[in-house]
Amino acid sequence: MIQYILNETNSTFDWIDISEPTYQDFAELRVKYNLHEASIKDCLQIGQLPKIEEFENYHFLIIRSIPTKFDALSDTLTEITERVSIFFGEKFVITVHRGKTQYLEALAENFPYSKLNSSKLLINHLASEALKTFENLVINKLNKQLDSYEEMVFLHKRKKDFLRQLYYIKRQIDLIRIILTLYKDIVDFFHLPAFKNIYTQDLKDIYARSQTLYRNIAENTTQLLSVYFNIESNHTNDIMRTLTIISVFFMPLTFIVGIYGMNFKNMPELEWYYGYPVILVCMALLALIIYYWFKRKKWL
Repeated sequence: MIQYILNETNSTFDWIDISEPTYQDFAELRVKYNLHEASIKDCLQIGQLPKIEEFENYHFLIIRSIPTKFDALSDTLTEITERVSIFFGEKFVITVHRGKTQYLEALAENFPYSKLNSSKLLINHLASEALKTFENLVINKLNKQLDSYEEMVFLHKRKKDFLRQLYYIKRQIDLIRIILTLYKDIVDFFHLPAFKNIYTQDLKDIYARSQTLYRNIAENTTQLLSVYFNIESNHTNDIMRTLTIISVFFMPLTFIVGIYGMNFKNMPELEWYYGYPVILVCMALLALIIYYWFKRKKWL
């Protein structure tokens, strides 16, 4: 669906928004704005990463952002991010996307004409708004999830799917860090003299802040996984130590029982009246000696 948001009557440039695009939607626009076939194909292709390309009379930009809702067990590019493809020149901006993109809709409904009075300012603003969604995801969701998982790890309140959920968070963070790395070319492009304006520094600040947040949360996630496996390993070691102690107590006792269970004829103790209670006392004394030795070594 094609929507004309701005035109020459109310702005210095045209802004055309296309949702759920098809190749036919570009039939007139391709001729009017001299759009290259390669950029149109990239626009319609699914799964493109952030990039910026320069053509003869316009630029082609792909930005990605975080949707308002996505499945917690998502870990692919198309599941955890939404894409906006942008054709822009001095006199026009064409935004293309699938589904609803919140920051685009909000901007279209309440467009600040006095603030964004050129296509360059609009593109800069869209890139900034897309980057803010990554920042908001860390602050409003991922940090809170990691805090709750830390409580599960350290207070031994682990739920059944704890490790699975933590794995998906790590996957999401790793994928977003790749996307942010590709955003660097876009941020650097807007700092070129031909595109630099009063808002480009804001874009750079948002990018630097997002990079720092995701680097920190990636380190925290890795450390939490490491702590979890260490705690599980220590727990397993405690169990093995307990089983070993039990086996050490019973090994000499089993040895004594095994000797007197052979039932040879020439075994005087078997016929001795006090043989049974004496053996029981010896076994008890042996168990006490082992217990005292373990206590002295501080293994109990």
